[in-house]
This record gives sequence, structure tokens and C-alpha cells, in this order.
Amino acid sequence: MPDSNEVREQRIIPVDIESEMKKSFIDYAMSVIADRALPDVRDGLKPVHRRILYAMSLLGFNPDKPHRKCATTVGEVLGKFHPHGDAAVYDSMVRMAQNFSLRYMLVDGHGNFGSVDGDPPAAMRYTESRLSKISMEMLSDINKDTVDFKPNFDEHEMEPVVLPSRFPNLLVNGSSGIAVGMATNIPPHNLGEVIDGIIKIIDEPQTTIDELNKIIKGPDFPTAGIILGKQGIRDAYRTGKGRIVVRAQASIEPWQNNRQRIIVTELPYQVNKARLIEKMADLVKDKRIEGISDLRDESDREGMRIVIELKRDANANVVLNQLYKNTQLQETFSANMLALVQTEDKKFEPRILNLRQTIDHYINHQKEVIVRRTKFELNKAEARAHILEGLKIALDNLDEVINIIRGSKTEPVAKQGLMDRFNLSERQAQAIVDMRLGRLTGLERDKLENEYRELLEKIQYYKDVLANEYLVLKIIKEELTVIKDKFGDERRTQITIDEDEIDIEDMINEEENVITLTHFGYIKRQPTDSYKSQRRGGKGIIGLSTREEDFVENLFTTSTHDFILFFTNKGRVFRKKAYEIPESGRQAKGTAIVNLLQLNPDERVATVIPISEYKEGSYLVMATKNGLVKKTDLMEYDSIRKGGLAAVALKDNDELIDVKLTDGNQDIMLATVKGMSIRFNENDVRSVGRVSQGVKGIDLEEDDYVIGMEVCSENLCLLVVTENGFGKRSELDEYKVQSRAGKGILTYRVTSKTGNLAGVKLVDENDDIMLISSDGTIIRMNVSEISILGRATQGVTLMRMNEGDKVVCVARIVKEEESELEAEGELDVENEAEGENQEEV
Repeated sequence: MPDSNEVREQRIIPVDIESEMKKSFIDYAMSVIADRALPDVRDGLKPVHRRILYAMSLLGFNPDKPHRKCATTVGEVLGKFHPHGDAAVYDSMVRMAQNFSLRYMLVDGHGNFGSVDGDPPAAMRYTESRLSKISMEMLSDINKDTVDFKPNFDEHEMEPVVLPSRFPNLLVNGSSGIAVGMATNIPPHNLGEVIDGIIKIIDEPQTTIDELNKIIKGPDFPTAGIILGKQGIRDAYRTGKGRIVVRAQASIEPWQNNRQRIIVTELPYQVNKARLIEKMADLVKDKRIEGISDLRDESDREGMRIVIELKRDANANVVLNQLYKNTQLQETFSANMLALVQTEDKKFEPRILNLRQTIDHYINHQKEVIVRRTKFELNKAEARAHILEGLKIALDNLDEVINIIRGSKTEPVAKQGLMDRFNLSERQAQAIVDMRLGRLTGLERDKLENEYRELLEKIQYYKDVLANEYLVLKIIKEELTVIKDKFGDERRTQITIDEDEIDIEDMINEEENVITLTHFGYIKRQPTDSYKSQRRGGKGIIGLSTREEDFVENLFTTSTHDFILFFTNKGRVFRKKAYEIPESGRQAKGTAIVNLLQLNPDERVATVIPISEYKEGSYLVMATKNGLVKKTDLMEYDSIRKGGLAAVALKDNDELIDVKLTDGNQDIMLATVKGMSIRFNENDVRSVGRVSQGVKGIDLEEDDYVIGMEVCSENLCLLVVTENGFGKRSELDEYKVQSRAGKGILTYRVTSKTGNLAGVKLVDENDDIMLISSDGTIIRMNVSEISILGRATQGVTLMRMNEGDKVVCVARIVKEEESELEAEGELDVENEAEGENQEEV
């Protein structure tokens, strides 16, 4: 017998402790990372949460069943799937049932599941639970081979690797966890916003993160609160990491004896209310915060309410700011969008994901779920159709089938006889042998035929889905829309401006403005409601006070956030935001344009157009006084220097008169001062570079020149106004499309009484127009009051002119839904009979 010491020595295996520690620690770290602490990007669940939901599903604890003891669920999870402590399972289950922890609860709890004050839940033997309605969408179709399964810890059961997750749970409910050397902290979001973002990406795969941010505005915490600023949100969505500042919802109210009090109704996410109040009390006790006389918690079943009563001489805003600074009334949520991503070799690795990547992984998961479910349904339908084909053969040869079965000694013999005689499969033969006599009736036969036809339609549909990714994406959109309609709700968390990152544009209210530019270069901005709607023939109101002999040349409406392109008579272009134009009173003359634009001494602004956004497929069409036209891609003017940019090349005796924004396929109309016009399609004008000269648009007489250009549109009429205040509308059908560079046709019969043309505009019945005279008088009227007359007629009186006064500008304004202009007391006093009756010339 060998000595026992020798046996022990033989069992000792020498190892290098450094390498063994490295290997063991890496194994432990990967186990924690992949199997405990981090969520899967596809269903947003950690293994313990996935196992809880799956175990409850196996037990049948569905929303339509009574609540069952939590201890039952915990025991099922421990015994079959999760070889850890019962506290770990129960704590995870409790969190899924807390309305202050999850935005959309996955477990429907009954009993004491803790509180926002940090109170612990009751023991699992006292509480009850079941699956919530929305969690059924997480498990939907799990029995249709939609996801992979793997053996459990003792290989006696199978558990899902991931859930089908019919809604984007990772973003919707968020996740937090600490692994080894890394941590995740993903904020919850609004279900409707996230689903709208997914649908946007499916419809437009080129959607950028910034465009997505307009739909998914930011985190939406279950405890509501206020997010300060958007920079942290932008950082989190672009890079996967960002610091989001969340503030409590607090309001200041007057209180008895000329005092004030602060009422807090919402807290930042994951803030313990009881601990917060305790912290406030300590600050008051230590005299670090002055001015608080009483502090109490009035929260109840109806909602949260913390009351902070102030002393009589206390400044409520100062106290509130001190509370924000020193307590968790203002907290920072450090977003770290880390999740497990499955690689091509079916392994998992942790990755920091931006918003677009997170949604793309979810869409790919849903594609796989839909494809696998469709294959399952297809196989099931084909198997059933195969059986029905056999039953149809049996019904068509009923007597012979009966004879074969009756003449067989055993069932296997009968099956073999049927297979040999009718070339059936074993499954078909078994179905025939098992067929009940009741299936032989005529009614049952019709049911069988109908079922077979329906199966063939389903089979074809399933094959179409598998062959067409568009149909797969369509199914994803439809199912997500149903979930949104069923479970979607309003956003709880507000997003406001952070004073430290204020963008000047965020401070400017977006509204429609009228911008005027005079002949001598004075520009100003006014709200559209500065002008009242008048009847045709009125005298108007004074729109601005001009210097002697000055008059308005340009007037248009635009949003304060739009770009304005200023095109000069010398062919240069400048760019400003509308809010950069100084706002002035109605009778103010405005600001000299030379203070805003770097114009040369002999240069003036010829036309201005608003641009809401730069996008591909948009063009600027330009017309010059000498009848030339030019078309250039809008993107050529995306970067304009402060000192201006060359917009068009001009000859010495030519000027730029107008510019229009088009889509490249529209009809263009030019009108001249002597009443001629031409209509041609802009496809006749090829797109050229920014500094090109252009081509001939209309062939002019010696004393004629172009005064206006319009882009034709359906259901509009051409409004023509003369210098002496006459005008009319004409149907566009009277202006046939010609080739460019022609003489054109007559659009207005110019006489000494009417004067030359002052302007042309395309208008519809709902539009208002403004007429501006050279002395600064403005009149606003509805287009429906202006007669529709023939192309070569002279028109009616639109605006009575003072001696020496002339119409110099015509502007088209979209009519407001409800005009408040007439309520301002500046009623037109000259709308009498002669103004209301249309006076034809």
C-alpha cells in the first residue's frame, strides 16, 4: 500500500497563481456581465427579469387570472431557472411591480410593494402578483419558435435566451446595473414617442439622430419631474453617454399672513422622498438654509405633496434655488447606454450604443421574430393542408376506403393499404383511419373544403412575407401601432431650457411676422396682427412712417425662425434669421439695411425670400429686368458668408428683380410693366452653377421690362395690380404654356387711367393681400372681393390713390383662422356704398 502522503502529493497540481487569478477573475467578470448585471439590447431584460416573466407565463399567472402568491413565483424561478438567493429574485420582481420604478410595469402587484419613501415591501408570503397586460406583449408568440431556447442550470428545463419583446422595452423601461468594471444606466422613455421613432426609421432609413430627437424628445421618468436643457439628452443619444439634469416640480403659492410656501408635487427619478425631507430638515436645523418655518409631507393616495412654509421676510425663489443646489430636488441622471449585443458567432459582448443603434438592434430582432413566427405558421399550415388533401382523397373514394379498412385485420395493415392504393403519406393515412364517421356528412365536407381554401391563402401570404422584407417591416409597424394605441400615454416629464445652455433661438417665440423693406433701405419686422383686414376700396392704415420721397418696395410674411435670403440688384445674396431683423412699431420707419448687410454704395436689396430649411431637390429660379432666367440648386446657397455671396452673373445694364423657390418641375410666369406675360415650364431652363448668367425667359420690346415672376400652381388665379390702384384676377387656364424666350401674351390692357403694372401675384379665395403705396399707406383685403375677369381686360378699383401717389408693392398673405385685427378699434370708416360696389373701368 502506498503511503497516504504520497497519494496527496500526486493530487497536487502546481499552477501559476498570477495566471490562475487572471483566468478566474475574467471568468467571474464575464459571468456577471453576460448572465447577471447587463440587459440584452433586444428585450431590455436581465436574466433574472426574463426568468421571472417566463416562469409566471408557465404558471399561467396571466392578467385575466386572479393574483397569486409571490412566493409561488419565486419558488418556480429558483427551482427551475435561477440558482441564486430568493431575495435576489423577489427584489427584482418587486421592482417590476413599482409604478415609481418602471415607466410601464411588467408585473401587476397586489399588496405592499414598497413606496417612494424607501419603505420595504412586505414578505413574499404576503404579497400577490400576476403578469401585467403589457408584459404579455413581451411574451407574445414565444411558443411559435420566435426565439432560441437553452438548457437551464441542471439541463432539466429549457429557458428562452431572449423574449420576443413586441415593444422596445430597453428604451421604454430603461435599465440600471453594475457589472465588473462597467455599469449601465439607461433612462425610461415614453412608449408612444419610441414607437413613432421606430416607425420613422422603418419608413425613412436615412433618418439621423437629430431628426430622431425631434420625435423621441428625451427620457420620460415614471416620477415625472422636469429635465433642464437638451444638451445632456443630445449627448446621450449621439454617444451613448450624457448627464441629464432632472429637477422636481415645485411651485410657489401665497400663504396666510402675507407669507409664501413652496409645494413640491413631483421628484426626480429614484429619489427617496423621506430621505429628501430629512435632508431638508437637517439643512434648516444647521441654518445652512434660512427662511423655512415649517416642513411637512402631505402626500396621500391622490399623489405627492411636500409643503415647505416660508417665513414672512423670506424670498421664495432664493430658498427654492438653495434647495435645488443642496438637496435632491435637483439630481443628475448619468445616462450610460450599455447593453449586451449578440455577435455573429452567437456570443454576447457589452457595447455602448447611441439611440439609432439601439433602435436598429431592436428592429433587427423584430425582423427575426416575424420571420421565425411566419416560418412556424407556414409549416403548421402546410402540415394541416397535407392532412386535408388526404382527407379529400378519402372522401372522394369513400366506399373503397371503407372496404380497405374493413378488410384489414389491424390498423397498421389498413394504413399500409391506403398508402399503397392512393399514394398517401403515413400522416395522411393515419388521419383517414382516425376520421370520425361524423366527418362523412355533406356539411362537414363543405367545412373541410373551406378550411383547405383558407389554408392555401394563408400559405401564399406566409410565403410572400418570407420573400419580401417590406412586408416584414409593414407587420412590425402595424403591430407596434396597435401596442401604441393600446398602452400609449402622455409624456410625464417636461423638458425645459437650462439657463447655462440657452440657445438664443430657443428664447425667440416662433410666430408669423411681416417684414418690410423701403426703397431707401429701411427694414423692420412686425407681427402680422398689426394690420387689420379691410374691405376692397378702403383707404387703409399707415403701415410705417417713411422719410420724404421714400416708399415700401418689399413686403413679405415669414416665421421668426426662418432664414431670409436677401438678393441685391447687383446679383449678390446675404442671409439672416428673421428674428435678427429688429422689431419696430407700426409707424416706425425701421432700421437701415446697411446696418445689417454689408452693401456696396451703389447696391440695394432687390428681393428677399424666406427659407425654412435647405434640402435636396429644391431650386432657386431667378429673373432679371432684361428678361433672363436662371435656375440653381438651393444647396449652392447653404453656406453664405457674412460679406455676401455671388448669386448670379449680370451684364452691366441688367438687374436682378425676383427669386423663387421651386422643386424643379413647375411652370414659371413672367410679367412686364407694359402688361405682357409668358408662361413656360422650368424644365426648359437647365440647372446651372451659382455664378452663371442664365438664359432668355421673355423677348421684350424696347421700352418694356420685367416687373414680376410667379410660380404657377393649381386652383390659383393671377392677380394683377396697376400703379393707379386698379386690379383684377384672371384664371391661369387663360395662360397657355409656351416655350421660353417668346414674346408672350397680353395679361392687362394698360391705359393712362390705369397706369403701368405695379405687381402680379398668384392667389386663391382664402388669401388676403396687402397693397402698399409710395407714401407708406397699407391696405389689406380679402382676395374673394376682387373680380375674376378676362386676361386682356382692365379690372376694378382696389385702392383709391391720393394725387401723386402710386401702388409700389403687392404682397400675398395667408388668411388667419380667426382674425383678431378688427377688434383693435381701427375700423375702416370709408367702407360705404362706393367702396363696397365694384367699380369696373
